[in-house]
Order: sequence, then structure tokens, then C-alpha cells
Amino acid sequence: MSFLQIMGPWIYLFIFFGKIFEVTVSTLRMVLINRGERLKGSFLAFFDILLWLIITGTVLTGFQEDPMRIVVFALAFAVGNYLGSYAEEKLAFGLSSVEVIVEESEMTSQLVATLRQEDFAVTLIRGSGRDGDRAVLLLHVKRKNIKKVISIINRAHPGACIVVKDAKTVSGGYFSRR
Repeated sequence: MSFLQIMGPWIYLFIFFGKIFEVTVSTLRMVLINRGERLKGSFLAFFDILLWLIITGTVLTGFQEDPMRIVVFALAFAVGNYLGSYAEEKLAFGLSSVEVIVEESEMTSQLVATLRQEDFAVTLIRGSGRDGDRAVLLLHVKRKNIKKVISIINRAHPGACIVVKDAKTVSGGYFSRR
């Protein structure tokens, strides 16, 4: 790695952008594995550790003579965490369960029909709340569709109680192909 001594001030950019990329890949790897995508996560793990070894080795080689490498490394680690979580949010891997509690009314039937027209599977359960009859709607959707589902619900029932939870596995039933 003698070329790293020749790089001069470029070494800081190499460390900074390399570490950002490595942490972003690491974040995506962990999310994939946690969501049951082990093969994809393992594939990213190869590149994750390869990048980590190169970047960390670059910092450790000469950090005593140049402590600024450590500062750049730490700053890039923080930025990489932010960008990794942002990328994961935009990619929206996996599934979520959406639970909706609304006042039982004719608008509820219209909401269920609208959600089904949009190709979302909905299970309707009738219940009782503090202020009267309630409808509980259960949906399992791809994470990328959560905003759309919430938008449809809020248009029909602006005060709806909406709970979104991560779902690792959904087996059986109807599931939208989109």
C-alpha cells in the first residue's frame, strides 16, 4: 500500500468517501439479513468486509504521523450511518403490517372497497371502543406502499388510528404483486 503514502491530501478523500460507502453497504447488509434476505445480505457482506479492511488499513497505516485520518474516518462513519439509513428507507425492503382503527360507518365500507380496488388485501374486524363501535382494518403491504395506504386511509378517515409494524414473514392469504 505504498501508493497510499504518495496520495498526499487525496488520502483524506479516499478515507472519507470509502468509509461512507462501506458503512452504507454495511447498513443495507444488516437490514437485508434482518428481513430474511440472507443470500443478498451475505453477498453484500463480502464487499462490506473488503471495503472495511481497505479503508481501516489505510487509516491504521500512518495514523500516528497523521491523526487527521482518524477524524476523517470517524466523521465518514457518522455520515455513512445517516446515508445508509436514508438509502434503506428509500429502497423500502420487506413487508409491514398496517392496523387501522376507525369509527364504524358507511365510510368504512367505502374505505375497504377503495383499498381493495387499489389491490391491497384488507381484513375487516368489528370491535367496540370507548366511544362506540369501531372497525379494525388489517393489511400486510410491501414497505414501499405504506405511504400510499396511509394516504388513502387519511382521505377517508382523517382521524384514523394507524399503527405500522415491521413484518418479517407473511404466509398465506392474498398479497398484491405490486
